Amino acid sequence: MFTGLVETCGRVVAVVAEPPGMRLVIDAGPVAGGVRLGDSICVSGCCLSVVRIEESRLEFELGPETLARTTLGDLGAGAPVNLERSLRLTDRLGGHLVTGHVDGVGRLASRMQEGDWVTCHFSTPPALLAQIVAKGSIAIDGVSLTVVAVSATDFSVALIPHTLAVTTLGVRQIGDPVNLETDLVAKYVARWLEAREAGPA
Repeated sequence: MFTGLVETCGRVVAVVAEPPGMRLVIDAGPVAGGVRLGDSICVSGCCLSVVRIEESRLEFELGPETLARTTLGDLGAGAPVNLERSLRLTDRLGGHLVTGHVDGVGRLASRMQEGDWVTCHFSTPPALLAQIVAKGSIAIDGVSLTVVAVSATDFSVALIPHTLAVTTLGVRQIGDPVNLETDLVAKYVARWLEAREAGPA
């Protein structure tokens, strides 16, 4: 479990094909401190297990499901990634509860500069839009954000200068894909409503 508060931006060092999956090598900088084999790290919104450690470099194995549901399979050497270590029960929850289980991929549809702030609209699969509400929480590439508005085709968020400076969202361009995780509570409510409408089997 994570908070969606990015600790640092790491860099992809290497991408190694390991059919049917791949291995991702990341220079995690300060996030590598104290990390042990098997620890969970949120990599641009996706919960991955550390399988090898070499100083500040962490290695992860990505399976077919991860490659199919996230943007991680498109990464190349030098690409920046948002990194966060898993939440401890004694930590403050400054963002919101993020599982690191990506629900789907959205795309940056528009980007509007407003002083030092940027308002971004993301196109989203319809099934995910049903779980997104104005003033609710969403994780975009692992970043905990508050939804500003939701339409029939997209949703918007306002990015403060700090978020733009310390996460990959500051360099996202129109058309770029992003990993999306909707609010955990919204998913449970949606599932309950589906089951209720379906009625007894």
